[in-house]
Amino acid sequence: MNITITGGSGFLGKKLAKRLLAANELVGEDGASSAVENLTLLDVVDPPEELKNDPRVTVLTGDITDRALLEKAIPQSTDSIFHLAAIVSAGAEEDFDLGMSVNLDATRNILEICRGNRTKPKVVFASSCAGFGGDMPRIIEDMTARTPQTSYGTQKVIGELLVNDYSRKGFIDGRALRFPTVVVRPGKPNKAASTFASSIIREPLQGQTALCPVAPESKMFLASPRSILQNIVHAHNLTANEWGFSRETTLPGFTMSIGDMAEALRVFAGKEVADLIQWEPDPFIQEIVNGWPPEFDTRKAKDLGFIQDTSMEAVIKAFIDDEL
Repeated sequence: MNITITGGSGFLGKKLAKRLLAANELVGEDGASSAVENLTLLDVVDPPEELKNDPRVTVLTGDITDRALLEKAIPQSTDSIFHLAAIVSAGAEEDFDLGMSVNLDATRNILEICRGNRTKPKVVFASSCAGFGGDMPRIIEDMTARTPQTSYGTQKVIGELLVNDYSRKGFIDGRALRFPTVVVRPGKPNKAASTFASSIIREPLQGQTALCPVAPESKMFLASPRSILQNIVHAHNLTANEWGFSRETTLPGFTMSIGDMAEALRVFAGKEVADLIQWEPDPFIQEIVNGWPPEFDTRKAKDLGFIQDTSMEAVIKAFIDDEL
């Protein structure tokens, strides 16, 4: 199979690439597993050497808004695309034009290239639970009306609708996945409004202080990198018939207050570690987080066989095992 990952040098992109190369198989349109012949990684920076040195990997470095670069990344031979590249929430809110260009225009270009190729590749689109917001019911279902309260959320919702329509027209075999907030991410904080959700676990475990910009009672809908990666691959491997008319779903996660996350860290690693969290309110971040729904009914995803994390303690242990 010939596969393309946009955002291939990012946190999830790198992990997905390693997973696909290690498994060396992916389910194609015919329902049969095929070996990975070529994996194209597109991003603004190069991936790690271990990926670059794999003879099955092609690295393309550049701006995803460059249509010519996208056409090079998605030749007619492409069987599957994992579209993970994005300008994250706070970044898209601060720079409207950049968010629209990367999160919306590039997505449309990818779908148009697929349409022009006339090969109907599988397309897995990384969306977000930030697509919901505003005046919401207590528990969000897949078909709850989406009224996002950020530009990022709006761009992701439009992407979902496009994936549905291009699938309906037979241009692609798409599936759009609304990600919960992914914790615990390795590395350094980024411009995502949710970046603190990883920082308040990651930094204290390494003996460093972490700033929390939201109130302890603020709640978030969370999932681990392990479950997200498994669910991305599972989403790809499902057949078009299993997806049906609606090519979108919210991935399973768990709801927890930020204060309870800190308490889970205290139980797992001790008071000295948990005390490294410093609570410093940031109205800009708090307003964004307040606009995100914290509780979801993900029965569709569970009926389709997607997995869910068991506890915050298990997520912390997985981060230590995988990253530290």
